Amino acid sequence: MTRKITKHIPTIAIVGRPNTGKSTLFNRLARKRIAIMDDLPGVTRDRLYAEIDHNGMTYHLIDTAGWIPEAQGELYENLRAQLEIAVIEADVIIFLLDGKEGLNPADKMILEQLRRMKKPVFYAVNKIDNERQEKFAYEFYELGAEKIFPISALHGRGVAEMMDAIVDAVPGAKADEEDQEETPIPRIAVIGRPNVGKSSLINRLLGEERLLVTSEPGTTRDTVDTELEHLGKKYIFIDTAGVRRKSRIDQKLERISSLRAIHTIERADIVLLMLDPAEGPTDQDSKLAGIVLRRGKACIVLINKWDLVPKPDVSLEEIKKAVTTVLWHISFAPVLPISAKTGFGINKLFPTIDDVFIQYQRKVSTSELNRALGTAMKQTQLPHHHGQPLRIYYATQTKTCPPTFLFFANYPEIIKEPFRRFLQARLSRELQFFGTPLVLQFRARKKK
Repeated sequence: MTRKITKHIPTIAIVGRPNTGKSTLFNRLARKRIAIMDDLPGVTRDRLYAEIDHNGMTYHLIDTAGWIPEAQGELYENLRAQLEIAVIEADVIIFLLDGKEGLNPADKMILEQLRRMKKPVFYAVNKIDNERQEKFAYEFYELGAEKIFPISALHGRGVAEMMDAIVDAVPGAKADEEDQEETPIPRIAVIGRPNVGKSSLINRLLGEERLLVTSEPGTTRDTVDTELEHLGKKYIFIDTAGVRRKSRIDQKLERISSLRAIHTIERADIVLLMLDPAEGPTDQDSKLAGIVLRRGKACIVLINKWDLVPKPDVSLEEIKKAVTTVLWHISFAPVLPISAKTGFGINKLFPTIDDVFIQYQRKVSTSELNRALGTAMKQTQLPHHHGQPLRIYYATQTKTCPPTFLFFANYPEIIKEPFRRFLQARLSRELQFFGTPLVLQFRARKKK
């Protein structure tokens, strides 16, 4: 067995007042539109995350909420929490300013906060669409910046030059050719409520595999992914440092820890959702399960601390029933009882991960899919449109990870969530999927 620590991938946070163009810059750097993350209680707007490449260097990118220094009350606390996540996670900060509006007193207040972080700050003045407008960027030198980058996030002007400077100052992760794998390696996230045993599980897994976890110096909380081998197969556990460093997360930062969980889910293939049997699945667990579903991630539910469950007073079947009821979002997920403390059930974890990862990547034939569809359609009452029943003419699989299917129907607009869930469940059963969500998409096709 080999020992290896994956490379630290630096994080870039985009910070600034509202409407300075942060999301536009984020989308340009990510080279795609990224939907806003799901809301969590007490958080006005959650973070957007993406993995980006520039000149062969890889970075994690965060789009933070617009920060309003004069905001009061709950809004102020929420926005401050969004800025704090940049403090905790970022290696580099892009301070985005509005070239059309000019220097604003709020910009100076934000800068005071950024200077306390003692991290590299790149000053980008946005909405400078041509050379004639560059004069509008000069006043921002009042902020004490050595260099100002006049850019247009909308048109891309000046963005590459700014990224070149960031790469020179903080090089990103660069994959060596010998590290590249032909066989996909599952990326696994461990999530759950505080004190459910996440750190104990990670420590047991890493300890059993005799691997080390390391952090890059100079960063408050690095995102470190750890690769390990088990019986000749490789696995990548995401953000192990963030999971293991539980003692550094106090109550004040619990909300930020939740935001970090979203980031971790976003980057994973398979999510291990840990539950405490003493409390059963809670509303917070349900919210995490909803994020897993909406992000299209495979999932395994782990009932930790099984050694403490009074038997036979509480059975696994009873807990599975409760999980299915409360965590209906991820009814596809297998449920495993484990004890991170004693090691009970850990021997079944890696085979289950292997099986679920196969399902997550699985491709079914069009004929097999349409046979399953025909069976499912006979098992329910179909919705109608002006007296005409819904007809699904045929279906095809368009992608994997997760398996995604496109259905051609006469009236796709009348398909509601209950019918969608029914079809997902029936197809999952007919095609014998497990551990992975099925994504269903519908498109109109008029009957010939």
